[in-house]
Amino acid sequence: MSTYLFVTFAITAILGFPIWVVLAASSFVALTFGSATIPVTVVVQRLFTAVDSFPILAVPLFMIAGNLMEAGGISKRLIDFCDALIGGVTGGLAMAAVLTCMFFAAISGSGPATVAAIGGIMIPSMVEQGYDRAFSAAVMAVAGAIGVIIPPSIPMVNFGVVGGVSISTLFAAGFGPGILVGISLMIVCYFTSKKHGYGVKRKFSFSHVLSTFKSAFWALLMPFIILGGIYGGVFTPTEAAGIAVGYGLIVGLFIYREMKVTDLPRLFMEASKSTAMIMMIIGTSSGFSWLLTAERIPDAIASGILGLTQSKIAVLMLINVLLLIVGCLMETQAAIIILTPIFLPIVTSLGVDPVHIGIIKVINLAIGMSTPRLGVNLFVACGVAKITIEQIMKAIVWLLIANIIALLLVTYIEPVSMFIPNLLGA
Repeated sequence: MSTYLFVTFAITAILGFPIWVVLAASSFVALTFGSATIPVTVVVQRLFTAVDSFPILAVPLFMIAGNLMEAGGISKRLIDFCDALIGGVTGGLAMAAVLTCMFFAAISGSGPATVAAIGGIMIPSMVEQGYDRAFSAAVMAVAGAIGVIIPPSIPMVNFGVVGGVSISTLFAAGFGPGILVGISLMIVCYFTSKKHGYGVKRKFSFSHVLSTFKSAFWALLMPFIILGGIYGGVFTPTEAAGIAVGYGLIVGLFIYREMKVTDLPRLFMEASKSTAMIMMIIGTSSGFSWLLTAERIPDAIASGILGLTQSKIAVLMLINVLLLIVGCLMETQAAIIILTPIFLPIVTSLGVDPVHIGIIKVINLAIGMSTPRLGVNLFVACGVAKITIEQIMKAIVWLLIANIIALLLVTYIEPVSMFIPNLLGA
């Protein structure tokens, strides 16, 4: 059965079918022609079982919340505040773009949503200040990936469900790595801008910072309500997603008043389309993953890796390399569901905390969002900036290197991710 599974997977992937079609077709062909005992209906059952989950309900809710934040004027006010805070230093506007993505990440939980919401404003502004268009798009593509590292994070929700790991603990572990990635990108923005003379110098104004802070207050308050409620035990991550939707509606309609009731059907429809795509990937990935487990393929891979080396350092490096490659070739949600049952037993047998490996996995796949062939952030940024993939790739190299350095620090310095969960006793 495994032969049919992998041959069909390879053929459909090479032909360029959507990943959910690749996974569904591989599963159906493997069961139809490779198994006389397992009915084909198992794939359908696994599809519905995978999405019939209370924690997974957080996915559509965070998608809706992200759309409401963008339409309600929250993203614009976050940009103004971050620009006032650090926009006056060398490369300040690019650094402000990264900082804004970090704030917006604590609202949306989605990389592409972060790129679209912030990039639509920041890329034209950076070009006006003399930044290279390709560099501006590259900054947004890579910084947007922070949207899945700093909580709340849709990939963390999926990893928690598949791996049986506490989602709130994963959220707590994402802060340190997310801040580290953000700082590493800011350093690259500073030195690149200094080398090429990007940006417009202006004096720091405390009064301007104060005024933009007042304007952005309701936007800045939202992450504290959501995450404070989770860690304070007031509500679960899924319930927090519902709170985020309600908060976004109130702020957009009644406080900032940049959103109208007539905008809601369009925003909900956009979120529904994105959610449908994610749910199809989650469902078909679950069926594919179940077949892998039935064929004991994860056990064979684990035995093969541990047969090569028992060194935790070497195994983590090998997993990083494999995940970076997979991130370039496979959609994030599918990679999490398929690979988690394979890698989790390997690293836990070596004494690695499941939460720590979850964060490592999310960062790897976040980097994949900014690389071809399936780099969704890359395509969104190119669309906003109106440039080609070839143009943006020339400008993105040092930003990706900074991300990989941050990844290695997170991998081998465990307190970077585990300090806050340990502090909270999670």
